[in-house]
Amino acid sequence: MTAVEQRFREFKMPDVGEGLTEAEILKWFVAPGDTVTDGQVVCEVETAKAAVELPIPFDGVVHEVRFDEGTTVDVGTPIISVDTDPGAGEAAPQAAPAAGKPAGEPAAEAEPAEKEGRQANLVGYGAAPASTKRRPRKPLPGPQRSAPAPSAGASAPQEPAPAPARPEAAPAPSPELNGSGRPARPLAKPPVRKLAKDLGIDLEAVTPSGPDGIITREDVHAAAEAVQTARETPVAAPSRAVEGRERRVPVKGVRKATAQAMVNSAFTAPHVTEFVTVDVTRTMKLVADLKQDPAMAGLRVNPLLLVAKALLVAIRRNPDVNATWDEDNQEIVYKDYVNLGIAAATPRGLIVPNIKDAHAKTLPELASALGELVTTAREGKTTPAEMSGGTVTITNVGVFGIDAGTPILNPGESAILAFGAVKLQPWVHKGEVKPRQVTTLALSFDHRLVDGELGSKVLADVAAVLERPKRLITWA
Repeated sequence: MTAVEQRFREFKMPDVGEGLTEAEILKWFVAPGDTVTDGQVVCEVETAKAAVELPIPFDGVVHEVRFDEGTTVDVGTPIISVDTDPGAGEAAPQAAPAAGKPAGEPAAEAEPAEKEGRQANLVGYGAAPASTKRRPRKPLPGPQRSAPAPSAGASAPQEPAPAPARPEAAPAPSPELNGSGRPARPLAKPPVRKLAKDLGIDLEAVTPSGPDGIITREDVHAAAEAVQTARETPVAAPSRAVEGRERRVPVKGVRKATAQAMVNSAFTAPHVTEFVTVDVTRTMKLVADLKQDPAMAGLRVNPLLLVAKALLVAIRRNPDVNATWDEDNQEIVYKDYVNLGIAAATPRGLIVPNIKDAHAKTLPELASALGELVTTAREGKTTPAEMSGGTVTITNVGVFGIDAGTPILNPGESAILAFGAVKLQPWVHKGEVKPRQVTTLALSFDHRLVDGELGSKVLADVAAVLERPKRLITWA
């Protein structure tokens, strides 16, 4: 490593998750010229799992910030360079004397061939070598004359008079591109070309989304759907332009990862959802009592806390529901621990952090962990580790006033419980119709490893605990 390389150190985009390949730079906290110290946070990035602050591992002065905010950068790419010895000053290297020139004589300007050997590159990366091979000139139109060879003993030929200047011809367009800058022949693999032919789609009219402008199967299907929609949509009267009335936001980061995970889950695991409506009046009274209990002082006490505890009791009574399907090895993996996931809506999208070893926590410990989880998620500081390794999830749709839903499994998990809104409704209680606090629970499960009997038992146990919360003690 040279002295310059030791002085100017680069900080590369780290893998802040489990095998993540890229991250988007959300915000820079430093600029060129700022002094940084080991462990100082220099930027915030968003991965496919969460937003993470990156500390720099050395001291110095920021020399260069390589990427703007909003740029997605591959893991391992330098994002910032730091001058670790700013007091050394800029020592410009002395150029070696040109060949044939005495030492001390100023070097002449580089020859054209040398200029062609280097080309401009990104700032901070220096000049990149380029090919010095010149493109052969095309012969000029018209008959070409070859110079006569000098006869033996003839005197040195006089320098011929310069030929009259010819106007420069306009460069011919590249044969690989058409007038719009796209390849003259659309780039697509043979199966994609066959698909387009079968669907009657002209590849010239398809917008490519693959790397290097390659048209994918999805591009062809999208074009076919657009054509079909255009055929079925009646021609409407002219309307006002929609400019300024629509917004387009790139799908990336947490939202992109969530969308892909939900698609994979929905089309990989066969979902079954069961519902039950339950009287939770006693549970709501217990929540009110716990808020006054000194043992729960300063903790977040709400109905979700008791729903979580009820689900943990149901899993203890029906442990086979806490499992995952191993497709590669064709095995069912039963887990003797519960990492309880709680779906949380954030400005960046839906995330599912989980409480590690929730099954082993007391009610106050569970309340404390649940409060920390929610606060961290709302602040956007949930780490990838806190979202990894979940086994079962709860989604609280009741906070939005929703009664029930059919939740999609978090990838790799066997079950997810949806907790609906608690509402005062007429209910038959002890033979009489009375107003009672009622809610609806929905349990979705992976039918490959959880059959109807097991899923029904789990949901029934959760409902039973919420109906009569004293079962938290008798079933413990």
